[in-house]
Formats: sequence, structure tokens, C-alpha cells
Amino acid sequence: MTDHADGGGNAEAEVPPPATDPWKGLRGVMAGTLVLEAITVLLALPVISAVGGGLKWWSILYVVGLAVVMFLGAGLQRRSWAIPFNLALQVLLLLGGFIHLSILVIGVVFVAVWLFILFLRADVKKRMDAGLLPSQRIPGA
Repeated sequence: MTDHADGGGNAEAEVPPPATDPWKGLRGVMAGTLVLEAITVLLALPVISAVGGGLKWWSILYVVGLAVVMFLGAGLQRRSWAIPFNLALQVLLLLGGFIHLSILVIGVVFVAVWLFILFLRADVKKRMDAGLLPSQRIPGA
């Protein structure tokens, strides 16, 4: 027999780990958001061309380069630095407002989306720590 002197119970043992990885779905949402964001940024090019006084080589480079980095970043969501990377992309997008107001508007909309994703992430973590995820519930309890 093994004697456990941990003072009446181990809190970690009481909360079972999730049966499925809850972060996998969130990573998919983040990757999908980056892809949609990149497409939206590229769709701003005709607007900038028609309304924004025309495209310059540097504005094309900035917008297309940012979209390419977003597409590539969608595949990096398993990395530990994915969320800071995603938020840095939002800062770069907001800075794109110097090219045209439409880029700034896109940036504000997607900053709101990323703030909501961070809220969802915090909620999942809180539920997982409390053992309230559906995959953590003990059958028959």
C-alpha cells in the first residue's frame, strides 16, 4: 500500500483531463481567421486602386506581403508563439491605415475578431481547469 499524505485529496486528480484536445479546434479557428483576413486584405487592393488615388509599388508590396505572411501564419498555429504572432499581424494591419482608410477599417474589424478569439480562449481554459468541458464529464456522475 502507498500512503498519500497530501492533506485530504489531490485537486489535480479530481479534474480529469479532456478526452479530446480543446485547443485543436481553437487553432483551426485562428488559422481560418488568418486565411479570411488575408483574402479580405487582398480584396482591398481594387478599392485602393479605384478610390485611394492609385496603387504605388510600396503599397502593393505592403498589402500583398502582409497577406502572404497571414497565409503562411495560418499554418503556424501549433507554435507556442502563434498568438503573439497573430496579434503582431493585427498591429501591422492597423499600421496599413497609412496606405488607405479601408485597410484601417479592415484592421479594426479584425482586431475585434481577435479580441473575441482571445475571450473564447480564456473561457475554454477556465472551463478546462474547472473540469466543465463536455469531454471531462464523468459518465453517470
